[in-house]
Amino acid sequence: MGKGSVRMEIGSDGVAVITLENPPVNSLAFEVLFGIKEKYDEAMAREEVKAIVVTGAGGKFSGGFDIASFPAIQQTGEFGDLNRVSVDLMIHTIEEAKKPSVAAIEGLALGGGLELAMSCHARISAPKAQLGLPELQLGIIPGFGGTQRLPRLVGLTKAIEMMLLSKPIPAETGEELGLVDAIVPPAELLLAARKWALDIAEGTKPRLSSLRRTDKLEPLGEAREIIKFARAQVKRTAPNLTHPQLCLDAIEEGVVSGGYAGVIKELEHFSTVVVSDTAKSLVNVFFAQRATARVPGVSDLGLKPRSIKRVAVVGGGLMGSGIATALILSNIPVLLKEINDQFLQQGLGRIRANLQSRVKKGKMSQDKFEKTMDMVIGTLTYQDFKTVDMVIEAVIENVELKQNIFLELEKNCNPNCVLATNTSTIDLNLVGAKIRSKDRLVGAHFFSPAHVMPLLEIVRTENTSAQVLVDLMAVGKTIKKVPVVVGNCTGFAVNRVFFPYTMAACLLVDLGVDIYRIDNVIKSWGMPMGPFRLTDLVGFGVGVAVGAQFVKTFPDRVYVSQLIPLMLQAKRLGESNGKGFYEYDGKRKARPAPDIMQFVKQSQEEAGIMPNNKPLAVSEQDIVEMIMFPVINEACRVLAEGVVVKASDLDIASVLGMGFPPYRGGIVFWADLVGPKHIFARLNEWAQAYGDFFKPCAFLEERAASGVSLSTPIKDSKSRL
Repeated sequence: MGKGSVRMEIGSDGVAVITLENPPVNSLAFEVLFGIKEKYDEAMAREEVKAIVVTGAGGKFSGGFDIASFPAIQQTGEFGDLNRVSVDLMIHTIEEAKKPSVAAIEGLALGGGLELAMSCHARISAPKAQLGLPELQLGIIPGFGGTQRLPRLVGLTKAIEMMLLSKPIPAETGEELGLVDAIVPPAELLLAARKWALDIAEGTKPRLSSLRRTDKLEPLGEAREIIKFARAQVKRTAPNLTHPQLCLDAIEEGVVSGGYAGVIKELEHFSTVVVSDTAKSLVNVFFAQRATARVPGVSDLGLKPRSIKRVAVVGGGLMGSGIATALILSNIPVLLKEINDQFLQQGLGRIRANLQSRVKKGKMSQDKFEKTMDMVIGTLTYQDFKTVDMVIEAVIENVELKQNIFLELEKNCNPNCVLATNTSTIDLNLVGAKIRSKDRLVGAHFFSPAHVMPLLEIVRTENTSAQVLVDLMAVGKTIKKVPVVVGNCTGFAVNRVFFPYTMAACLLVDLGVDIYRIDNVIKSWGMPMGPFRLTDLVGFGVGVAVGAQFVKTFPDRVYVSQLIPLMLQAKRLGESNGKGFYEYDGKRKARPAPDIMQFVKQSQEEAGIMPNNKPLAVSEQDIVEMIMFPVINEACRVLAEGVVVKASDLDIASVLGMGFPPYRGGIVFWADLVGPKHIFARLNEWAQAYGDFFKPCAFLEERAASGVSLSTPIKDSKSRL
């Protein structure tokens, strides 16, 4: 049986209602598109049919083309009849048909769904429906005529904004702009659409073909200036991406040469971008995020998450206050515990500041601010911990302190309470070494700032119960995080995979490569900031402490530079005191530190690895590869050890946790695009020149030799999960 179906009912009024049925969002799978064509042909052939209404079942019009079809298209490069949909179905079958069509929209009309609606001669919507063309966030462009019809319905400026930002608008805004002809209550939607369609058929309402309209388009000179401005914006904000420029190409072709010519240009560019590495990468990220919910031995047991009505957070520092903020923003009351009143008031003050920031940005009303703040209660004792369903410990990275806290939690919490730690690097077995309830212990590793960053690493030990994992995954989703379940080891998944990132950068500096060149190259490649700017942000004290954990755990494959310790000795703490690799003004604006070379030269002298005492000559590609390939190497070890369930979990964790560019697909996906053979060869070359920091691991060597991708699951692996 094919995916999705289309049904048609012909009323006594002579209106054929064509209904899309493909839950949950009526996506336009090939079967649905073919079904629409078939029903239209039938409606055109039947004399009693005067007009057509297109709608969707289940309170949704259509979420767009079926994204699940993309991987097969991208692998084979075969589009089937997809290229013909834009012309044959949207233009000849619907828009140019003798009988008029009206789209009855409820819930959403996105991507191909909106393109289908725009092919109709009018659009009637229920309130608050979401309308948009979000294709660019998948690395593609609209492919069913959207680049032509949307500008003709809402004007060029708004259409470009909606496409480039992948930003939907509510039906009410659509009505103001002319995208929607009328808004009616859901109960009256079909009736109103039928009447509108008949009015068009009888000539009492105009029949408007959006592809032929020009009244909303600006004069040619002005239109070209608008597009030119958009091109400059894209070049500045997305310099590594070509598909937004190709989208603008198609729009411009339509403005200059007419809608039909624009559709042909759109098809040409769509065919190119859909099989591009960017589209493959962004589609991988799309599916990787959704796949995080599938955890073998956890999500497949049929367990229901228990109700988490109140959470205690131990520690009101930056992380603890951020976690508490994330919880109360999602209406989960918090008990905040600190060791003295001064620290408690500081913690409450941080939460207040986090919320006030939202008020200033217009994201929260003053009344909502006060009600949200009331959801936090401060305490200096464990007296009320019996009333909480989950505790998240978020104190400093001190093993003994954490162990003592968990002894107190075991004593004071109810026996079903989930006991979570926010440690970023410490082995959970050490944290929970002194407690008996090891099945309740779980890692809840948030990334800073915790109320903003979307990733939640859920760390399980061999003793953590599946129920506890299900509970924490549910809380993660409630507070709008993407929960990724990982195994227990130093650094877990993200921090462990990225520990070579800064080490490799320091090694390059010790080889004579300029700090600011490294940062600029890595940022231009796609990371949010270079390794040295990141070190300033995190703080040198944290950097040295975390680095020491990795040096202790993985002594065979670390590079120990004196650069950061030397700067720490000089009381350069990074952004927190305005001095690090950069200097910071009152607005936290960074500029290169003028006195940095004294530390660089001293580090280089102590390292003594600069060949012939001359700076190493490297290209931009060399810099990217020498910093990112050790990260891939560690990712391979994490895969081989089963620290993650699947490669896609590491991909999404790298994107959401470390800012790895999503248009490169995640760390493992990108490695497969580059090719394990090339990565192995370069690492091997550098290992011989500079030591075991670069030495390729056995997993990478085996995959490079066999030609099997890094993301292919390991057979018979002993997973930590």
